Amino acid sequence: MKRKTEHKSKHYVYIVCCSRGTYYTGYTNDLEKRMETHNSGKGAKYLRGRTPVELVYTEECKCLEDALQREHEIKKLTRRRKEELVKRNLKVEL
Repeated sequence: MKRKTEHKSKHYVYIVCCSRGTYYTGYTNDLEKRMETHNSGKGAKYLRGRTPVELVYTEECKCLEDALQREHEIKKLTRRRKEELVKRNLKVEL
């Protein structure tokens, strides 16, 4: 009997700074591809016309459910609290 191969992918919550200085928070399992999508004008409707975007914060989560929950929590934060989060996470690399 064959076992199913369990595929474990990483899940990330991220914040980008838009060209107009606003923040956008999202979820992905592929940061590099998501940044390419955002900067090409595809993907999130909010970001159209606000490119280029710069990745300023990432947080790795254990699973999809945790990532979606954390995304929701971050979206509810004030701009000031988001800025504090970004400052604590100064080094962002893909």
